[in-house]
Amino acid sequence: MPSIPRPRLRRTPRIGPDSGPSTAAPEPNVEIVEWDAGAAPDAPARPLRWINVEQPGPVDRAWLQEHFDFHPLDYEDVASRNQRPKIDEYPEYLFIVLHFPVYDKSVGRLNTAELDMFVGPDFLITLPNRPIPPVEYLFERCRASAEMREQLLSNGPGYLLYKIVDDSFDYCFPMLRKMGNKLEQVEEDIFLGRSEELVRDISNVKQEIINFRKIIRPQRSTLRDLERTKQRYMAADLDVYFDDIQDASERIWDMLENYKEVVEALEDSNESVISHRVNDILRVLTSISVMVLPLTLVASLWGMNVGVPGEGSTTAFWIVLGAMAALLFGMLGYFRRRGWL
Repeated sequence: MPSIPRPRLRRTPRIGPDSGPSTAAPEPNVEIVEWDAGAAPDAPARPLRWINVEQPGPVDRAWLQEHFDFHPLDYEDVASRNQRPKIDEYPEYLFIVLHFPVYDKSVGRLNTAELDMFVGPDFLITLPNRPIPPVEYLFERCRASAEMREQLLSNGPGYLLYKIVDDSFDYCFPMLRKMGNKLEQVEEDIFLGRSEELVRDISNVKQEIINFRKIIRPQRSTLRDLERTKQRYMAADLDVYFDDIQDASERIWDMLENYKEVVEALEDSNESVISHRVNDILRVLTSISVMVLPLTLVASLWGMNVGVPGEGSTTAFWIVLGAMAALLFGMLGYFRRRGWL
């Protein structure tokens, strides 16, 4: 069974470029909390420990290899940046890879955060490749409060695994609500004369939905595998908890399916509005061209270098000009009556 060192209830400082000259090797960024069962009659023989290693680097992976006898392929998966969601079962532990959406403010879009987890009878190790707010928040609460440590760690690694995964999925719903608000705003703006400006907004929302679906879709089967393997570290009376995770995942997927249909409908509506506006412009321009055509014909006839009736007469000029004006207003009235203008 893997051996685990004593817990450290404070963040280990990492050696950086501003730390001053030092010949000491950088320490691993390993944080540990454990529940002290004390004299509880039903306390396990070995206390449960939650080990969190955020954005593990080579030093952190070396620390894991020193203290845990995990399969080499698992360590390769931890170092990999393109690992798909999965669950690997071993006689002494489970290796779980899950993906969650995290909003990256630096680029203004959703990115994928990978959470690698090792689950054993007396330990749970979380290895997020980038900060995941719900995991950070839960770990800090567990570290700061003895009551929270007892609540999370006294029910075994299965319950702790449930809380981590459940909070991470719950974190998706505020992001989905924001996407829904964006879609509602786009729907209102389509008919306010901003159709051309909304093309980029619709494209951005559509890209967010696509990215969200790419994160959630592959791990739906992984959650079904988790439902099957949870009995190894979950008490019988807590079995129903993982049904809540599956339900949350399905609700997220249903919302994404709905948003996908909505954004496609909004895109079609926006294109229709733009098309109608272009048609209106073309109709006006065509009508003007048709009205000007007979006037151009009359002006061309009386502008030829041949003798024409009324040539050299001021009265004839005004008669021709009046006839052209009458023709123009007559055609304008006819077009308005037909609804072409």
